[in-house]
Amino acid sequence: MFRSGRPTILMLTQVFPPDPASLGQHLADVATEMTRRGYDVRLFAANRGYEDPTLLYPARELMHGVNIRRLPFSSFGKTSLFRRGLGTASLMLQFAFITLFYPNVRGIFFSTSPPMIGLVAAVARLVRRIPIAYWAMDLNPDQLIAMKRFGPLDARTRFLEDINRFILRESILIIALDRFMVERLLRRGPYRDKIIVLPPWSHEDHIECPKSAERSDNPFRQRHALGDRFVVMYSGNHSPSNPLTTLLAATLAFSEDDSIRFVFVGGGVGKKEVENFKRTHPEAKIVTLPYQPLAELGNSLSAGDLHVVSLGEEMVGIIHPCKIYGAMAVARPVLYFGPCPSHVSDILLNHPIGWSVPHGDVVAAVAAIRTAQALRPAELKSMGLLAHEVLHRKYAQSLICGKVCDALEHTFFANQPMQSHRDVISQGGAVNHRTLVGLTILLAGLLLSMSGCNKHVREVRVTPETADIIAMFPPAVLLPTTA
Repeated sequence: MFRSGRPTILMLTQVFPPDPASLGQHLADVATEMTRRGYDVRLFAANRGYEDPTLLYPARELMHGVNIRRLPFSSFGKTSLFRRGLGTASLMLQFAFITLFYPNVRGIFFSTSPPMIGLVAAVARLVRRIPIAYWAMDLNPDQLIAMKRFGPLDARTRFLEDINRFILRESILIIALDRFMVERLLRRGPYRDKIIVLPPWSHEDHIECPKSAERSDNPFRQRHALGDRFVVMYSGNHSPSNPLTTLLAATLAFSEDDSIRFVFVGGGVGKKEVENFKRTHPEAKIVTLPYQPLAELGNSLSAGDLHVVSLGEEMVGIIHPCKIYGAMAVARPVLYFGPCPSHVSDILLNHPIGWSVPHGDVVAAVAAIRTAQALRPAELKSMGLLAHEVLHRKYAQSLICGKVCDALEHTFFANQPMQSHRDVISQGGAVNHRTLVGLTILLAGLLLSMSGCNKHVREVRVTPETADIIAMFPPAVLLPTTA
């Protein structure tokens, strides 16, 4: 069991390595750095893969000094909305239990997976008077409205907006990804004094500028028979928020050109569009591949000659595709599909490292690809090296991740008196002792019902997974007193 007498930083997330989701990898970088600085980091995540719930990860792990606990009953598959909702609700309830009862907590750091996890952290803030820090990787209901799933005046929208304002109000620190996101956050209230702007970073521990300029030396190209062809690559999450329709249409202009391949690496609900297009247009030079292991990310990304970044027309300030930083890390130019201005167009405007094409302009997309394809190797390399230099000067992992950790240190440890767990629980606050006991009973009922308690309740069988959760807390926490 992971125990320490030091004050604890809790980190909450649905995804964490080896799950390939980018958010989990960014949190891993922060957790590792905070641990390196001497802090006791306890990270809680789901025990199953986000894209593939059949993947089961270890319940306990010590990774680069970070104490990791992966929680059971966090996913029941994606075959129905009910199953997905049940998994999220179960995970959220377990997070609620942890944030309210885990001892010696100095601060809670959370992002946007699962959605509305900030509600759990904000309640813990009210009850325990401990600081919370919010990393806004995307904004909802803004994204749902932009995708026309919710109307701006829907009751659901108003409900989510109320939760958002509550989370923002209770957060001591808010990390936004770009200036456009800040504008959206400030529409919700006067939060400028607690917002900092820090973009995500490429995972440089696993990515490096290729040592050899020869395409044939790349093992990823060798495995997938790409040879010396010009590769246009889209790598990462395929989402309706990052549409690829214009790029797919442009591939048809190269149907007779065997010197080029369009490689789509990753997963997500938007991957179906790519696979369906490939099936209905077999003449297109399209290759589709799943997410690659993190250890292979450098070879995978450097196999591309031109990297695609996409941002939906209404998504500026709502999401922040970080694919551009991965391309820059392996010294590759980019082809951007999306509106201007945006965080991507800001970079391209200030540095000549790629091309920008509006969504729907297939002719411009074809022209940009042909221009890149026609460049001499030295010219293409020069653009890539400039991108790499800009990344290390402005967006390096050591720089940005370090600033995130500096902000967390200031938020959690600057002039923050430490309170004992017993003192915090007994002082009541916004949620009283009876409510906390009720939450404990509710969670216990959920766990027992999922771990083998039969319908006649003749016996209770506690699985090892349930026992792991119970074992995280000392008896004084599971049975709090008002003494």
